[in-house]
Amino acid sequence: MVLASQPPSRKRRDLLLFTPLAATLIASPWHAALAHGDEAGHAHGDIAHAGKDMLTVVGPWELTGLDPTRSGYMFARMEVLETLLEVDDAGQLQPSLASAWSVSADGLQWRFVLRSGLRYHDGSALTPASILACLQRAQARPGVLRLADIAALRVEGQTLVVVLRRPFGPLPYLLTHYTTQILAPASFDAQGNVVAINGSGPFRIRSIALPQQFEVERVAGSDVGKVVQRARYISVSRAETRTLLVQSGQADLAFSLDPPSIRALQDSPRASLLSAMLPRTTLLKLNAGHPLLADVRVRRAISLCIEREGIARALLRDPDLGATQLFPPSLARWHDAALAPLRTNLQQACSLLDQAGWRPGSDGVRRRDGQRMALNLTTFVDRPELPLIATALQEEMRQIGMAVRVVIGNSSDIPAGHRSGQLQMALAARNYGNLPDPVASLLQDFGPQGGDWGAMGWDNQEVPALLARLAATPADAAAKGNAERARIVALLQEQLPVIPVVWYRQTCAVSRRVRGASIDPFERSYRISSLQWT
Repeated sequence: MVLASQPPSRKRRDLLLFTPLAATLIASPWHAALAHGDEAGHAHGDIAHAGKDMLTVVGPWELTGLDPTRSGYMFARMEVLETLLEVDDAGQLQPSLASAWSVSADGLQWRFVLRSGLRYHDGSALTPASILACLQRAQARPGVLRLADIAALRVEGQTLVVVLRRPFGPLPYLLTHYTTQILAPASFDAQGNVVAINGSGPFRIRSIALPQQFEVERVAGSDVGKVVQRARYISVSRAETRTLLVQSGQADLAFSLDPPSIRALQDSPRASLLSAMLPRTTLLKLNAGHPLLADVRVRRAISLCIEREGIARALLRDPDLGATQLFPPSLARWHDAALAPLRTNLQQACSLLDQAGWRPGSDGVRRRDGQRMALNLTTFVDRPELPLIATALQEEMRQIGMAVRVVIGNSSDIPAGHRSGQLQMALAARNYGNLPDPVASLLQDFGPQGGDWGAMGWDNQEVPALLARLAATPADAAAKGNAERARIVALLQEQLPVIPVVWYRQTCAVSRRVRGASIDPFERSYRISSLQWT
């Protein structure tokens, strides 16, 4: 197994976090603060002397830039930037910057009534024109708005009008996505680049230190008393480091914990644990256009060699997370309880490889026409369980005669490999709640060209056609798509352009000095505005 080295800066950052956290942030050479307003001059001092009233959130995700398309999800989680619509825990649309919405009878024109009297964090008015400019910018860039065939965006008084060339039922859900966040005009330079984060959420940016951390404060006029007034997010790549920060009292919320960390914190006097199953599946993304993976018999053989329940029990300490199909039970309309489950059968896996012409070699690795059955499996460390699962898969595929080289790099390696065509296999956790209506995400993953986190080189026309039919169905008539959903699920189970491994349970450590914490099943918010000091 080949493990790509973690960048020295990441290693150094995590090791330094064992020293007093604030001093580390000041001393670090990568600290390039972009402060809000006139606070830049004393941002260093405030961070260095963060006291008991500072809520610290740690997770593995770095800030890769200011643009919403890059780090907007983090600004949403810390309740800085907002979108036109929100969703509740059941995935139902809720008002946000838009107070109401409707669609024409032909499904081609959507109207969103915008709230009035709001202001951005820099004091400027939140106007329909500024909302329109942000959405026009989002439409012109890679992102979810491209899934809808938008002919025009315009405002009529206090109403945003979206005109489509063809009906697209999930459109309102696209306007909940972080790439459609609304920023004040002063957030952009003359070329349209984001140079500051001025949103309209309950918290505003106090300082940013790319790529590791940023600090927020509650907007003036909000509730006072025991509610959290100041908070910061810090990127910490190693799960064991996040755990130690909680145990030492230097972190109040810690996300994406691995099983050893969960065990270490179960009886902690400083923290309690919250958990919830999320609509996310850890899966093998396969290049179905690769000569070794184009044959569906090979993909089925790989699936048959995977001990899903064993991986879930040994590595996640939860055997119920073994994925019997792509979509977990938390996606009720997409999980087919009647579908024959994925299972383990090494004998059948070997038989399929024999049928495909792959014969065992003297070294145990199969060969066909002089070619070894050797493949790279790419994964990353942002989710601490992925390298462990990749190592287990490497051994399980070895048992059926496949030589697998595990390469651990950055999460960006997977979409880059998809686009270059060089990716062979990848292990990733796909969030099907990224958009509360999974149709939009599935269009990205299994459309005609596949997707960064979905199919690659897969020649199938039926699934994209079925998804397009579902996308044209109005949201209030979604029940009519049951037959299409069942057929899509069956085809993905049969053809295996991606191979499900385990489902996902989010676990968060919460300091006992705060109360009111809960987990957002769609991971849109850390809900820090509802936290209170104990």
